[in-house]
Amino acid sequence: MEETKIALFLADFDHQVTQIDKIYDRLNSRINTLVRKKVTPESVESSGYWLHNLYCAYEDLFKIVSSFWENNIENEGTFHRSLIRRMLLKIEGVRPSLLSEKAFRNLDELRSFRHVFRHAYSYGLDDERVIYLLKKVLGERANVLGELTIFRDKVACQLADNK
Repeated sequence: MEETKIALFLADFDHQVTQIDKIYDRLNSRINTLVRKKVTPESVESSGYWLHNLYCAYEDLFKIVSSFWENNIENEGTFHRSLIRRMLLKIEGVRPSLLSEKAFRNLDELRSFRHVFRHAYSYGLDDERVIYLLKKVLGERANVLGELTIFRDKVACQLADNK
């Protein structure tokens, strides 16, 4: 039964990482558009939308990890911040940490942007801020996805050790 649960977790995890990678591809096309063409409110809004979606996809991954090992986070007021902070934790005898401090800081900046994006309906987005974050997020793509792979490999080894 434990093997089946971990195998199901890994399948959910892999599926979500695939979704995250697809969003990175979308963001890559957005930066290419912004570099080749004049920056327009529409191109900035589109980039903001995909940055928002990227963090939402990461947060869904964090929920998969958290719900499998630690149950849910209770405090609704600080849910988003608490969830990402929990991914820093190595829970001895339970699971490895998902994120390093560096990846946490980068994704936490993206989380902050997501909050701004969701509440920017009355004032719009700052072009320079969106372009900066887009470049930063794409520059960290390999590092963050690499950390997810390391985590996955450790969990898979745990499955193999339990056989």
